[in-house]
Amino acid sequence: MDAHTDDIREAERPTDKARYLWNHTTVRRHVHPALISVLVQMAPGHERCMYCGDNQGTDIDHFEPLTLAPLRTFAWPNHLLACSLCNSHYKRHIFPRDEGGRPLLLDPTIEDPLEHLHLILGVGRYEALSPQGTASIDVFGLNRGSLLKGRLDAYRTAGLFLTQWRNATHKRQYNKARDVVRIAWDRPLADVLAAMFHQSALPVAESLFDGEDDVLELLCDPSVREGFLGGA
Repeated sequence: MDAHTDDIREAERPTDKARYLWNHTTVRRHVHPALISVLVQMAPGHERCMYCGDNQGTDIDHFEPLTLAPLRTFAWPNHLLACSLCNSHYKRHIFPRDEGGRPLLLDPTIEDPLEHLHLILGVGRYEALSPQGTASIDVFGLNRGSLLKGRLDAYRTAGLFLTQWRNATHKRQYNKARDVVRIAWDRPLADVLAAMFHQSALPVAESLFDGEDDVLELLCDPSVREGFLGGA
């Protein structure tokens, strides 16, 4: 990858060279599979898109687009696993920056989305907490209809997983309890479960979970938090 970067740096037209190398048969056969193999291990759930968390991650996305930063085409930190919808339909070559030139899109490998996005659990919609949150919602279409519906389903299902875990541990069925945790985090839109644990620890948790007292009780239970978050 470093050698390819050197070739791009020396080219008269770096963007054209970067595009040619990235799409070259040798690179597609040997570099792409190795990148995907590592990115899959970093992705949420079963190889989920690092942006929407819903669809399967099938594409290697250049966080900073190749057309804007050809020298980062083969830079490891610039690669993310994305679904074709987020990568090719929504993001494409869009890469907004603030007045200081800093990227406005969230990089989920180095930033905590919970610091920039607030999920309204009852409707499945994200609200921005920062300019980065606003840009990410807009560019990735994070409030598109299919995601809203999916998050609502994930919210309703999460309470069942919490209950199953507690029942299993009470019966000392620890292997089953571990399976419940694994399955819960491997499902699409695991960001909903993460948001639930995060919001349950906020001072306004009772308002956020109004009418969901049983779920809030489970989320606040130290043993449940330990089981699902590992003490995080």
